[in-house]
This record gives sequence, C-alpha cells and structure tokens, in this order.
Amino acid sequence: MTAAGTYLVVVDETPECRLALRFAARRARRTGEDVTLIHVLRPPQFVQWGRVQETIAAEQREAAEQLLADAAVEAEALLGRPVRTAVLSGKPSEQVLAFVRDHPEIRSLVLAAASKGRPGPLVEHFAGERAGSLPCLIILVPGGLDEAELDRLT
Repeated sequence: MTAAGTYLVVVDETPECRLALRFAARRARRTGEDVTLIHVLRPPQFVQWGRVQETIAAEQREAAEQLLADAAVEAEALLGRPVRTAVLSGKPSEQVLAFVRDHPEIRSLVLAAASKGRPGPLVEHFAGERAGSLPCLIILVPGGLDEAELDRLT
C-alpha cells in the first residue's frame, strides 16, 4: 500500500474493460499509485448433482484467474511494476462495494462505460443512486475513446 492510494479496476470480458485498465495503469504510473484488478464470479446456477456443480465452479474460477492474469500482464507493462489481483464471488455490485469498503487504500474505482447503448450494470449502479455513498472516487472512462485519445487524457 502506498500513501498515494490504489486504482481499482473490475476486469471482465467487455471491450471497455481494457480502456478502464489502460486508464488506471497509465494514471497510476504518473501519480505513483498502485493498481488492483478484481473479477467477480457470479455463483453458478444450482445443479442437482454436486460434482457437476463443483466442476462448473472450478472451471469458472480457472477462467477468471486466467482473465485476471492476462489483464495483469497488460497492466504491468503499462505500469512498470506488479499489480494485485483478486477473484471474488457473488453479486458484482455488492462484492465491489464490499471490497472498496474493506480496502481503505483504494482511492478510485475505475469503470468504463459501453460505447453504445446502456453504460453497463456496474456503471449504472455506482454512477447512479450509489454514487454519493462510495468511500472512494469513481472514474468513468467513455467506451468510445480509442487508445490514442485515452493516452492523451492520461
């Protein structure tokens, strides 16, 4: 933990996630802050046979860990140092809020809005009625930016 704080990025399979990741890593490099990447696994649908459900959960966790590992490589290349990662399970908005509350070093939650249509469930949740109750800043990166535009802004 640094005195400056940490940027938190929620990693998923959406294209705009990479913009949030790039923004956070580039800003953290400039400001001397850290980056933490999280992925939230939704609990698997109930399956009557326990072994099948265990296998599904294990496969989902393995895929989440690989997604985070790939994102960490990208972030570390931009940041120039290691990032922290965590896999959480549950409802994404609840897990992100709990993580932020449990980690006071987090100064900014970085999310990117989809370039078209609805901005995304986490953006809607945290930029909507929850925006005033977050214990950290929320940074929304427009999903329509290309890398050059984003780099200019960071």
